[in-house]
Amino acid sequence: MFHLQLLIEYFKQYMKTRMAYRGDFLVQFISNFFYQALNLIFILVVFQHTRSLSGWGQYEVIFIYGYFLIPWAIFSSFLNLWDFNDRYIIKGELDRVLTRPVHSLVQVIMETMTPESLIGVLTGVIVMGFAGWHLDLTWTWFDLVLLLLFTAGSVLIYAGIYITLTSISLYTDSKSDIQPIIYNIGNYGRYPTNIYHRVIQFALTWVLPFAFVGFYPASYLLDHGEWKVYALLTPVVGLIYLGIGVFCWNRGIKHYRGAGN
Repeated sequence: MFHLQLLIEYFKQYMKTRMAYRGDFLVQFISNFFYQALNLIFILVVFQHTRSLSGWGQYEVIFIYGYFLIPWAIFSSFLNLWDFNDRYIIKGELDRVLTRPVHSLVQVIMETMTPESLIGVLTGVIVMGFAGWHLDLTWTWFDLVLLLLFTAGSVLIYAGIYITLTSISLYTDSKSDIQPIIYNIGNYGRYPTNIYHRVIQFALTWVLPFAFVGFYPASYLLDHGEWKVYALLTPVVGLIYLGIGVFCWNRGIKHYRGAGN
């Protein structure tokens, strides 16, 4: 409850600062929406040249993309760790964080959150609804429960992977990192995994499990039973990778020696 209350207070302060420049805040919403729309247009262009991708139709791929947007939007809203190296290591702000009686990772998450990115959740729901309408999908209350569980698991997978990558910064003062590369790999999760080579399928399932942030959960919601086991493993994989991320962070904090002079 203490951390939840702290999160609410941070959120209030963030919104106060953003509302000081309402136009900029609105433009951020609109730009995020159009960026996601461009990716959808790319899928539509692909299907102008082919009827299916390894047996997956146009609206099925659009549905997978819609699901992919939801956990990504939640993750990027509350675990915005992209500038961690520059802000907390190079500029030494992590030293300030470590003097406070709250877990350092929790503080960093609260200080870097960008709630306006949640527009992606709405976009994802709209895209899924649009595709589901064309596919004549029938949803039950159980499907909605699974959607929430799958989304939570996908967010935890993102969190675990990127917290682990961010932890590397605690061992070095370099501004460069591999997060942009991993971000590009993560985009593979927005398409059916079986369109890739078997080596890539294995990597996207068991090494960098981005198949669980898009394809596997969405395929189950599309009634593709052959991926059922993988889809149901999504929350479990999320907890495992989050555990790895927190472990790496705690080890990195113990190794961190301060910004120095």
